[in-house]
Amino acid sequence: MITKIPFNNGKYDWININIENPTELKKFYEEYEIDDEVVAYSLDRNERAHLEYDLATNTFVLFFNVPNNEKIDDHYETIPMTFLIKGSQFITVTNAKNQYVADKMKRYLDHNDEKTIFEFLFSSLFMITDSYFPFVEQMDADRKTINDKLKEKTTKQNLLSLSDLETGIVYFVSASKQNLVLLEQIKTHIIYRTLDASEKEQFEDAVIEAKQLVEMTQLSSQILQQLSGTYNNILNNNLNDTIKILTVLSILLTIPTIITGFFGMNMPLPLEHNPFGWVTTIAISVVVWFVLSYVLRRLLRR
Repeated sequence: MITKIPFNNGKYDWININIENPTELKKFYEEYEIDDEVVAYSLDRNERAHLEYDLATNTFVLFFNVPNNEKIDDHYETIPMTFLIKGSQFITVTNAKNQYVADKMKRYLDHNDEKTIFEFLFSSLFMITDSYFPFVEQMDADRKTINDKLKEKTTKQNLLSLSDLETGIVYFVSASKQNLVLLEQIKTHIIYRTLDASEKEQFEDAVIEAKQLVEMTQLSSQILQQLSGTYNNILNNNLNDTIKILTVLSILLTIPTIITGFFGMNMPLPLEHNPFGWVTTIAISVVVWFVLSYVLRRLLRR
């Protein structure tokens, strides 16, 4: 599906291509004389955020990370989105997972029709960056909920939920850093020199928002790492206590076995003909057991 919306009194055209078929996308790019390499980048869902610029055709291409609304394996991920500027054409390439960004852009353009092509681009990047914050806030809320559950009982399910949060925040930290690096590259690019004051102001707003997102995701990631490390230490400590108890019990249980085994040997032994020999054997076992348990208790308290 291809939609074309003119803006700024028809001076520019925004074309959104919601296509996942490589053949159809390639035909469209050939029609607008766009490099075939961009087709591969546009269809690669693992493509990192970066920019491409073809001086010969004056084609400016951005690949920007956007959050995926749907969870994958119980955690959030990001997907790339293509922004292309050639002459008076502003082209975006979307799919089912990031089409919501194009919907936001359309609503923005309905109320800001007078924007230039680069103002619209930087405003779109600002909106994308801003859309990360609700996801990060949701992950922070989930972290607090899981933390409360873990304080009550450290279960495998709660630990797996904590691990899913860590995975999701790692995706967001990486994506936000890549987006910020991309914006900083634009500032050093030749295209930046052609921008007017209003476009540069809109660009700076996008950079500030990207920096805030990086700081927020890094903070959330650090808190999750600290929380995970704390519960890992707790589990290790509980395991050590369990092993310690089992070791003590195994030592204490060997006392009756050794004594009864000694008196059960087939040879002349003390108390062999004593009618109360078995009572004496039990008494010896009990005394030695209590003495050894007292010694072990003193050693474990050190």
